[in-house]
Amino acid sequence: MAGQYRRAALWVTLCAPLCCAAVAQAAAVSSGDYPSRPIRIISPLSSGGSGDAIARTVGEIIGEALGQQVVIDNRPGANGIIGMEIVVRSMPDGYTLLLASGANVAINPAIYGARLPFNVIRDLLPVTEVAAQSFIAHVSPASPVKSVTDLIALARARPGAINYASAGTGSTAHMLAALFAGMTQIRVTHVPYKGAPQGRVAVMAHECDFMFDGLLATLPLIKGGRLRGLGVTGVKRSAVAPEIPTIAEAGVPGYSGDAWYGLFAPRGTPPAVTARLNAVIVQSLQTVERRDRLLAQGVEVVGSTQTVFAAYLKAETEKWARVVKDAGIKAD
Repeated sequence: MAGQYRRAALWVTLCAPLCCAAVAQAAAVSSGDYPSRPIRIISPLSSGGSGDAIARTVGEIIGEALGQQVVIDNRPGANGIIGMEIVVRSMPDGYTLLLASGANVAINPAIYGARLPFNVIRDLLPVTEVAAQSFIAHVSPASPVKSVTDLIALARARPGAINYASAGTGSTAHMLAALFAGMTQIRVTHVPYKGAPQGRVAVMAHECDFMFDGLLATLPLIKGGRLRGLGVTGVKRSAVAPEIPTIAEAGVPGYSGDAWYGLFAPRGTPPAVTARLNAVIVQSLQTVERRDRLLAQGVEVVGSTQTVFAAYLKAETEKWARVVKDAGIKAD
């Protein structure tokens, strides 16, 4: 869990024009008769990863609490845009939902701007932030860099010559490194790969100097001596690796960022429906079983109110827009 926007109960008013027919049909749904048929959760992320696991956990929660089948429909592609558009264009009746990452909903608008076929703030309704996962900055054990301050000093001594790997332009890994570079005023070179595993291998081989990477995927490599961890990106140390300092503790005060995942509905979904979804998910996430299951996958539960999540989404969107602008990042 990270950031003041997850803790403060702020009110955000988000308005959107909707088709009258869609409004009329959606309004007919009440919390009393919902759900009366299976629910589909679109995941714009590939199966097998943390996002997919979180989507399936949310599906289990909703299915058990509301007594209906929940189908997880993975629609990866175009940085999540394909899956997100399906939800945006669907009937706002609570039967098509979106489980997306912060990169999908808060970074894409900054990267693609008017090229996006929808507006996240206008067209999607935040239901709850489900969970968050810290990333970690790491280097090869062959690197002379032993700490965050070492990395900053090396980059300042060799401006532009130090490079970093990422899972692609606009990925969480890319943006966390760009935020780090901006806050420390260093000039480093971005090397995008097709995915995080390829970037990770490049760092292990010392072909790239450093990378911001998912903590769960890299922790076994760090413990096995194949990577050297420098600092985690969250506002607090991770429960799965409490011995590793945060980047803020390690030399960059105020630095924070993570990979977070939230549930959304199409704008216009009846408040009774989204309130019910929020209530059952948040309640289940507080159980020890759910917390432990997600923690075993390297993520920590959040379970925010709709109001707090809406405010957090707005803040994240503004934050990454500034990073993209300052770093001059453009879509491939």
